Amino acid sequence: MTRFAVAAIALMILFVFILSGSPAVAQSSSQKMQVFGGYSLLHADNGGLTASALNSALRQPAGTLGITSNYSGWNAEVQYSVNHWLGAVVDFAGHSGTAFPTSNLQLSQLPNANQYSILFGPQISSTRGKFTPFVHVLGGVDRQHIDAGSIPGVFGSSQFVTDWAPAVAVGGGLDYKVYPRFSVRLGQFDYYYAGHNLKEFYGSSFGPNLFPNLATKENNLRFSAGIVVRF
Repeated sequence: MTRFAVAAIALMILFVFILSGSPAVAQSSSQKMQVFGGYSLLHADNGGLTASALNSALRQPAGTLGITSNYSGWNAEVQYSVNHWLGAVVDFAGHSGTAFPTSNLQLSQLPNANQYSILFGPQISSTRGKFTPFVHVLGGVDRQHIDAGSIPGVFGSSQFVTDWAPAVAVGGGLDYKVYPRFSVRLGQFDYYYAGHNLKEFYGSSFGPNLFPNLATKENNLRFSAGIVVRF
């Protein structure tokens, strides 16, 4: 899957360069810019890491630490319209949250996790009245970071761990036009792949060989909604 992601990113780069140099793009009378911004929710699969495995590896009583799967954040896109149905999109997103929630009040320095990405690629849309459904395939990079707490006997000695990996988003959504230049993105849903080796990522946070069976990729889901402005 990692090789597939790298190949997809390379194709996206080639696609954008071809579009930018195409005479059809330069001569198109329908050139428009479109900017989207709004709320985003990332549902992470955590690579198979469970609360019971986490507590066992860190020698904590059962139920001390949990696993967060849903991270809130933001999503923004800039689209250059090649014609009335094809656009080139640059997508930015950021999500964050408490990675390992707990009901134990003594654990006050819990790790915070955040994930940022930049993706780009083609987007196909078709306007029907006030509704514009669209689909896209985007490729780029994802940065995942965790602040490991400094509680002795609970978290490892490495307090800051960051990993960069290839990422691919495949999905689509629906816009509803409110005014000629303004629309509401009712929803955008993406399958979001990130090639993080979670065995090494969590091993760097908590100590090597604590989680030997974690996945070397993330199969996530992403939802976004917000405002679209055209100019």
